[in-house]
Amino acid sequence: MNYLFSLLTGIVQGLTEFLPVSSSGHLVVLHDILKFDVFDNVLYDVVLHMGTLVALIVFFRKDIARLGRGFLASLRRWDVRNDLDQRLSWLVGLAVVPMVVVGAAFGDFIENTLRSPWVVAAALAAGACLFLLVERFTAPVKAMTGLTAADAAAVGLAQILSFIPGMSRSGITIVAGMSRRLERGAAARFSFLVSIPVFLGAVVKEALSVDWAAADWSILALGFFAAAITGIWALRFFLGFVGRHSLDVFAWYRIGIALLLVVWLVFIR
Repeated sequence: MNYLFSLLTGIVQGLTEFLPVSSSGHLVVLHDILKFDVFDNVLYDVVLHMGTLVALIVFFRKDIARLGRGFLASLRRWDVRNDLDQRLSWLVGLAVVPMVVVGAAFGDFIENTLRSPWVVAAALAAGACLFLLVERFTAPVKAMTGLTAADAAAVGLAQILSFIPGMSRSGITIVAGMSRRLERGAAARFSFLVSIPVFLGAVVKEALSVDWAAADWSILALGFFAAAITGIWALRFFLGFVGRHSLDVFAWYRIGIALLLVVWLVFIR
């Protein structure tokens, strides 16, 4: 059963980390329903996040290399106005700052305080409403080439809300980008590029705080590869999907899951 749970949570992590439905929310509910606490959950969560970080690095490896070259070029000869890679590298850095500051000061407190199925249900519904509103009352027209410092700052500030289980980091940052009139696909791509340094910092911080000597490596490896492989698939699917379709399907999914969760909490739990 430990291996089955590891495989299941790895798949859920890989799918929901990049689809705008909240990985933390789904995992909180999954843990609460199945009551599987037979191994170090903190250590296991670190490994799952490592899996999705690997998925991001593999999928965006060309973008990472290009932005890395752009950043180094900006240190030699500043030309962010004309060099898109230079500009994007600095805008990604700008968008990361709010998450780093708030995460360092309050991240653990927020996540531990709000780690509840009731909070997940409320955040799922609230995020769904934002999806529906942004799809109906904004007119996204800007591509990545039109991204500004104000756009990056808006995405960075919105990302703070992802500490709330059920809100979805990708979802709230895409909404923020679209509210700044970024095209849906451009908003999604920028959201994922911003998540790479955020994930890297979080994984390193968490990895240094857990007891690796107590690890069951076979269980951890299964969860890691399940998260990485499904994460790559989810990225490919989602970026293709949002280029042609609205976020409505994810909004209605979130509302449905929130309602089912409330029914379970009130009548079954």
